[in-house]
Amino acid sequence: MPVPATRLVPSTGTERIELIDALRGFALAGVLLANLDPLSLYYFLDEAARAHLPTAGFDAWAVYATNLLVAGKFITLFSLLFGLSFSVQLERAQAKGAGLAPYLRRIAVLLLIGFLHTYLLWWGDILLVYALLAVALIAFLHVPDRWLLITGLVLALSWPLAKPLIEGLRPPGLAGEAQMYAASLAAFSSSSVADAFTQNIAFANWNRWASWGVLPFVFADFLLGYWAGRKRLLHDPLAHAALLRTLVLVGGLAGLVASIVAPRFEASSAAEGVGTLALQVVLQRLGPLGLGCAYAAGFALLFQRPAWQRWLRWLAPVGRMALTNYLIQTPVCLALFYGTGLGLGQAGGYPARYLAWAAIFAAQIAFSHWWLARFRFGPVEWVWRSATYGRAQLLRREPAILP
Repeated sequence: MPVPATRLVPSTGTERIELIDALRGFALAGVLLANLDPLSLYYFLDEAARAHLPTAGFDAWAVYATNLLVAGKFITLFSLLFGLSFSVQLERAQAKGAGLAPYLRRIAVLLLIGFLHTYLLWWGDILLVYALLAVALIAFLHVPDRWLLITGLVLALSWPLAKPLIEGLRPPGLAGEAQMYAASLAAFSSSSVADAFTQNIAFANWNRWASWGVLPFVFADFLLGYWAGRKRLLHDPLAHAALLRTLVLVGGLAGLVASIVAPRFEASSAAEGVGTLALQVVLQRLGPLGLGCAYAAGFALLFQRPAWQRWLRWLAPVGRMALTNYLIQTPVCLALFYGTGLGLGQAGGYPARYLAWAAIFAAQIAFSHWWLARFRFGPVEWVWRSATYGRAQLLRREPAILP
């Protein structure tokens, strides 16, 4: 008999896979480093303003290294893990005799969290996109593994063919990039909460059109992550060691080469042909996809070695409460860099970003270990799960019983 929905409960610590949690924590570290570019307001500076910073010499090398190894790569890894978690949730729901209702409620709560995070705090939120696309994953529930993999790869690399069509759907009078960046830099650097809040909403809405390409690419990551979950690549990495090593070598090399070559096409214009522009975008997508997969496979292989696992396990608590940690990063960075906070802004260049990244993530590691030693879920995870299952979940851990 199917288990009634009211009896369904979220996974406990004993059901979790430590490798996946640790890998999610690793992904979150890279996401924070990449997000510090817009959160520190450096993202909105033009080339002339960047050249006048006292850290301009260091920044030039740091920008190149970050774009090569971090930007786009860790959000790809984060998205792959989301697709993989879908397969895990589905397996558990089927084992308990449940349908899709708990999954849909979970996505609905995530949608609300993403909407509030986007429009109340930061335009760069990814949770809203995840929630919207997660519903579409249901259509692939019974798609064979082979077609799941093929569809993911094709969607990831061939969506530039739709660019002319999407560009034609843009609303008339949509502001240009230079105009929006200048207005955002002024508003976010000011001490006016109202100005920052209003511009955040305006930029969030503008960015949905300016960055439309993130939607098909993230969904492709979901499909590939779902495929990896079905194949249990991270559930039993030793059984798939040969494939994981191939992903490290082939994905890493292809992603690295594409990331190096792609910037050479940035000066291309429509006059030089649609093929050149399509090649540019394909290379831009191949870089994050190849390196994101290589990072995941390499991490999984290293985790099988006791000497490495001893250190990598420290990331597992961060990954277990990834939603809490992701959301906490936003107000902390706003308090540091925005004019409504300390107003550090972009003046410190990349050195300030790297210092902020190290301090924030180290604090999150410590906080995650402290919290999960006392509680079963992260605070936002507890809210998410309680809302999903319609009742408050047990939060505090039971004290150990001494003999």
